[in-house]
Amino acid sequence: MKVLMFGWEFPPHISGGLGTASYGLTKGLAQLDDVEVLFVVPKAYGDEDNSAVKQIIGASDVSITQKKVFVRTTERNFDYLEVESNLVPYSTPEEFWKLTEQRVSSQTRFIQTDSEGKLPFTGKYGTNLLEEIANYALVAESIGKEYDFDVIHAHDWLAYPAGIAAKRVSGKPLVIHVHATDFDRSGGSVNPRVYSIEREGMEVADQIITVSNLTRNIVIEKYGINPAKVTTVYNAVEPVEKAENKGYSKGINEKIVTFLGRITMQKGPEYFIEAAYQVLRRTNNVHFVMAGSGDLMEKMIRRAARLGIADRFHFTGFLHGDDVFDMFRMSDVYVMPSVSEPFGISPLEAMMSDVPTIISKQSGVAEILTHAIKVDFWDINAMADAIYGILKYPALSTMFRKFGRVEVDSLQWKNSAEHVLKVYNSALKKPNTKEIAL
Repeated sequence: MKVLMFGWEFPPHISGGLGTASYGLTKGLAQLDDVEVLFVVPKAYGDEDNSAVKQIIGASDVSITQKKVFVRTTERNFDYLEVESNLVPYSTPEEFWKLTEQRVSSQTRFIQTDSEGKLPFTGKYGTNLLEEIANYALVAESIGKEYDFDVIHAHDWLAYPAGIAAKRVSGKPLVIHVHATDFDRSGGSVNPRVYSIEREGMEVADQIITVSNLTRNIVIEKYGINPAKVTTVYNAVEPVEKAENKGYSKGINEKIVTFLGRITMQKGPEYFIEAAYQVLRRTNNVHFVMAGSGDLMEKMIRRAARLGIADRFHFTGFLHGDDVFDMFRMSDVYVMPSVSEPFGISPLEAMMSDVPTIISKQSGVAEILTHAIKVDFWDINAMADAIYGILKYPALSTMFRKFGRVEVDSLQWKNSAEHVLKVYNSALKKPNTKEIAL
């Protein structure tokens, strides 16, 4: 089976769990017989690990000017993408103004390409994100016409418009992978544009994969999607070397408790700091680390200072690649206090690194883990008790290390890939007949 897969991230250029999960799944699919993946990202850097995919295509490397391109946006408020006639590329400001002086249809839109007919992409999450998503769909239509494949797989809302475009021109079934919804990211105050993109992707898709039952319920209840086409496939984890094989030392004679993730409202960093304050009132032989970056980072630094625990805190900034596992190897406890977490791969990585783990009950990963302590994200007293208990009682720590490692060893990407393959087959057998608006 040939899979045309659209994503926004691919290692080593990632900013969170989306890229990690996309990469893990492609490696799992590569272990199955007769499955090959063509992976498309907005921008390819040339240093991606393509051992598990047939090819990695950067949308910025695809020329679209020599092809007839007809795309309608999934968000009808995007005037710059709503087209019902040929797109007219231009390469210089002078040529653009010459064109705009002519009589053209009110439905014609202009797009900026370079001299080779290619669209620029940063592949980041900047202020022009919606424009890049729209342009990604334009390129996806060209790719959908040129390449041979059986099924389309689009990861998260950023790639849904691209998946829809490829489906419309190829007639091939579309599977979308919901790693998160805007209800998770925004705490319920959804962005209407993002919600519209997400909902149309779900409606047009032949099959939908969610990363947890928590997310599945949101898709069904908040977006009005038929439960029959929504399947939960849990994420997995890549095996890592055991700590003793690395010879890595933390360099201080203190226990280390770690938060690792985006420092945003969704991840609950403020609850981690409040719990840390409670722990430090009982013992001072502990150091807290907040690894990551995000819009709440400065606020968290100030809160730690106001509580008088700044000397017990370290803010590392965003960690890449091996630095993540080096951080885990130095940690005595890992805490994920997420307010709303569709899944959460980092607890699996921590447990794989032999680190006792505390997770919020409001996370998808809580559905499958037994040997992790689960608390409500808002219950800072319970969180503090759990941290203190693991630090204070070696037998408790040893138990979570031992059985946690055994538990995550069974969570392999190949198993997840086998479930995804079943979803592909369902999409091929029962295509969605919903008409895609032109």
